[in-house]
Amino acid sequence: MHAGLKITAFAAALAATFGTAYGVGQGVGPVTEDETPARHDAHTEGGESGHPGHESPPAGGLQISENGYTLDLRTPRLAAGRTADLRFAIRGEDGRAVTAFRREHDKELHLIVASRDLNTYRHLHPTRAADGTWSIPVSLPRAGGYRVFADFTPEKKGAENLTLGADLAVSGTYAPRNLPAPDTTATTEGYEVKLGGALRPGAARELKLTVSRNGRPVTDLQPYLGAYGHLVALRSGDLAYLHVHPGGEPGDGSTEPGPDISFTATAPSSGTYRLFLDFKHEGKVHTAAFTVRAGTAATEEEASGPAPGEVSEEASHESAGEHGH
Repeated sequence: MHAGLKITAFAAALAATFGTAYGVGQGVGPVTEDETPARHDAHTEGGESGHPGHESPPAGGLQISENGYTLDLRTPRLAAGRTADLRFAIRGEDGRAVTAFRREHDKELHLIVASRDLNTYRHLHPTRAADGTWSIPVSLPRAGGYRVFADFTPEKKGAENLTLGADLAVSGTYAPRNLPAPDTTATTEGYEVKLGGALRPGAARELKLTVSRNGRPVTDLQPYLGAYGHLVALRSGDLAYLHVHPGGEPGDGSTEPGPDISFTATAPSSGTYRLFLDFKHEGKVHTAAFTVRAGTAATEEEASGPAPGEVSEEASHESAGEHGH
């Protein structure tokens, strides 16, 4: 991925979501192992840009296939609260599993798993076997609909970075949860992160995140995936995945290791987005999450979530076989 948070054209109209598959708003009910998640195989166009005259950038993760590559999710369902291997492969036009990837930001492939309500988030780095099968142990805490994103660049001349997405069902007793309310401050494991700047539809804008602990600025952040922070943005409703570009990188002579981490992002449309910032300090990766709006006000339902600044304990980073590094 492009360090920090890529907001890819990784566009996209509102796709059929969680409400259809699991009956959002119908109260608590069981999600069974027999339910098969729908997949987004068609690439649909997104909503109107909030800025007339500006072309909205494409959003990624809404297609299971693109440019001849397909995400083959071999584990389409899991059970809530149980650890199991999540397995998948990237297949080329010939149907064979791809085994050569370009290493970007320390990894051949970045895997994001997020619940449809955007309360649960995982940033994973699976292991690839010689036959092209990727796998990683994962445990997801709540039943419901999830989206799996594979972010990679094939090792092929002229190949572009891609983000492919597929639906994942997690069985168990489903209880609806609201999207956390918008706010510019988040807390996570003793750290406070403040968000400056705003997303704008069809226009590049700087987002600055400032990290502090115990009221003091953190000025010794450690490099993580080629930058001092990594940012993922997902659009509420269809979970469109956005490319976000970092401002500078460690060792470039001008980028300081905190407290500020900057990114440049362009929202593909008006709407509500969830931002997930991963940063590394004292050998551990932490995740701070924010809900933001671009272009239009969110619905009352979106605004009625947990108290501002509350960070879901289910937003975290995991590597192969290890939680939180």
